[in-house]
Parts: sequence; structure tokens; C-alpha cells
Amino acid sequence: MTVSRYEIHDLDVLNHAEQLLNSCQSYLEMGNLVNQAVQRNAEWRGKQCLNLLAPEAPTSPGVRSLLASEIGTRAAEGHIGPYNRWFAGTRHIDEVEALCMELLKKVFQANYAEHRLCASMIGNAAVYTALTEPGDVIMSIAQPFGGHSSNRLDGPAGVRGLKVIDIPFDHHELEIDLETFRKMAPLIKPKVVALGLSMALFPFPIQQMSEIVREWDGKIFFDGAHQLGLVAGKQYQDPLKEGADIVTGSAGKTFSGPQSGMMIWNDEALTERVTQAVFPTWAATHQVNRVAALALSAAEMLAFGERYMQQIVNNAKALGAALHERGIPILGAHKGFTCSHQVIADVHQYGGGLFIAHLLEKANIITNKNLIPRDSASLWDTPSGLRIGTTEVTRLGMREDEMEVIADFMVEVISKRVLPEEVQKNVIDFRQQFQHVYYCFENGYPK
Repeated sequence: MTVSRYEIHDLDVLNHAEQLLNSCQSYLEMGNLVNQAVQRNAEWRGKQCLNLLAPEAPTSPGVRSLLASEIGTRAAEGHIGPYNRWFAGTRHIDEVEALCMELLKKVFQANYAEHRLCASMIGNAAVYTALTEPGDVIMSIAQPFGGHSSNRLDGPAGVRGLKVIDIPFDHHELEIDLETFRKMAPLIKPKVVALGLSMALFPFPIQQMSEIVREWDGKIFFDGAHQLGLVAGKQYQDPLKEGADIVTGSAGKTFSGPQSGMMIWNDEALTERVTQAVFPTWAATHQVNRVAALALSAAEMLAFGERYMQQIVNNAKALGAALHERGIPILGAHKGFTCSHQVIADVHQYGGGLFIAHLLEKANIITNKNLIPRDSASLWDTPSGLRIGTTEVTRLGMREDEMEVIADFMVEVISKRVLPEEVQKNVIDFRQQFQHVYYCFENGYPK
């Protein structure tokens, strides 16, 4: 019997699941419910939707196959090498993990790489574990300007017991206010300066900031969760070459690999602290199937990354321009809209980001609400912004001309208020032309 109780999760959704399970006549039926839900998602999100979520990318067939491989049933606690493992029988796992690390080093031209992180946020936690002590001061960017919770008080930085000071940010230019930082930082002397944005549009002044914090041996930490694929594909700034001490990022966003994290750095003096922070502190049995999939994604990045990432950025610029020309306010319009895979729309006049994201979903166009500089942090649930990414549609073979079509679909829903169900039919027809993943060994480049 369904009862009312306190839950962070949506009780209606949980109660519906409970009712479905209670209606089953066997445990096999319960298992089939799971398989059916997964298949419905594959049919809808995988084949019928225009996925414009900035944090997502479709994996290649080879990467997807490795995620289901036998090696994923094996445990590999510890560092690479027979005398570093808790378990015997890991010689082929050592081989896979070593290949992954060396491929990541090649991709980023870095001295060191870490592959065992199940999420990029865990990489951020490892950085704070390695480079700070409770009570230390760090600086990071506030959330209304694109900062992420992992570098704020409600994420790993706060859990570590760090004092968090805002990096000054220019709301109009959507960049760090370097001159104000130059005045503030010596007064605060932050142990770490975290450069991380989930609303990542333009590069950071890493070299100048690095020169400033070196006066007190401060560290620059580049949280490249969103931009790491663009860095690998040489379409964004190279944070290590410009002065960052350590870089974390996601494999599942622009890098287009499995959902997981990675870290890169050059300074051998950091190696023991960082590696020990990963194991035994933040990772133990770390999903070797995911490591294998990450390794193959890195090989794909070496083979296809530069053209793939360039098209992602070209498409983002084109989509931003197309929406702007059709009357949708886009942040950074005076600067070419973006230098990354994202564009940000200000849709407060149309009902706000949450309302518009749900409206677009009914038309099979998937985006997400987002805080923008005009918002206060208290508007987390109902912000003014809409975040739009071009990674997935690019990997499906779309180029600038298709961005014009997508903009038309979005404008019909956002400002012309055509019924989403009517637009959905055209979206599905359009999406049927793009059913293959490119920039991978199986399918090469789009024709």
C-alpha cells in the first residue's frame, strides 16, 4: 500500500514505480519492467529527440560495447602493477589501465593522467583532498555566473571544510574580471583558485592568474568538466600549457566517452598527493569496463577529435546566431555567442528556463534550465536561462545548415507558441535522417 512520506525525490514517480512492482506476478516481471523502461528511453531519446543537453554525448558503438564487457565484472582495487593490487589475477586489467593512462597522456600531452574516477566531481574532491587542508581559503566562480556546486560550499569544497570566496566576474563579458582579481587575490591568498564553469562559453585568463597566485605558492585548478574534449581537440585553451597546475574533467561530455572523470597534470611534486587522494580515498573498485571504454574514447579523440570538436564549436556559434536572428536573446551575442559547445538563451520573457525546457521536451527537443547573471542563487529551481549544447547533434552528423532547422523548431515553441505536439512531428521526421554516430572508428566522418 502506498503511503505518504518525506522524500527528496518526486513521490508521485516513486509511488508509480511501487504500484507497478506490486502489480507484478513474478520477479521476472519486475525485471522486465526495468528492461522495458530502458528500451523506451533508447527509442525516444536515442532515435526521436534532438538532444541539446550540454553535458551529454552519444558514445561510439565500440565504446558502448566495452561498457558491457566481461572485464566489468572484475575488481581491481589499488594502483597498476601486481604488487600494488589487493587481488591477484589482474595482469590483463593492468594492461588495459596502463593503455588508458598512456592514451590520455598522448591526448593531452601531459606527464600524468588519472583514469579511475567514476565522475568528474570525484576528481574535484580528490584535488581538494590533495591540495588543501580544512580551513584553507579557495576562490571559485559563483553559480549564477556559471560556477558549479563541486567548487562551492554545497559540494566537495564545502565538505572539505574550505572557505570559499567568489572570483570576481564580469556579468556582461561573461569573463573573469582580471583587474579586480589582481587586487583581491593578494589580500586573500587563496590556496587554490578553481576555474570551473558549467555555463562555459569563453576562455579564462589562466596565464595571468597563475602569475598572480605564484607569489604565495597558490595553485590554479582548471575544472574542465565541459571543455575537456574541446581541449583535447585543440579547439579551446590548453590549461596546463597556460599555467594550470591540475585539470579535471568529464569523459561523458565533449570528450564523448563513458560517464566518468579524469585528471591530468605535469608537476611530479603533485603526483603522490593526487594519486593517494584517488586511491585509497575516493576510488577503490573503479569499474574496469569504464576504464576500457575511456581508453577507446581517447584513441577516437586522437583519430577524429580535432575535426569533431571544431564542428561542435562551429555548430554552437551557428545555433546561437540563428536563435539570435530569430529574436531569442542569447548571452554573449556581442562576442560571437560562444567559444565552446554551449550557447545560453535568456528566456525569462517567455516564462523562464524551467517552463521553456519542459515545453521544448514536449516537442522532443531536450535542453535544461540554467541560472544566468541576471538571476539570484535563490532562483535555482526557476532560473531565467536555457542552456543549449551541440555535442550530440554534431556526432550524429549535423552541421551549420541543420542548426538553422533546429533554431526554427525551437522558435516555433518558444516565441511563436506553436503547440509542441505539432512541432514534435517535424522534429521526429528530421531526426530520422540522423541515426548514426560519426567521428569514430566504425563510421569515420559524416559524408
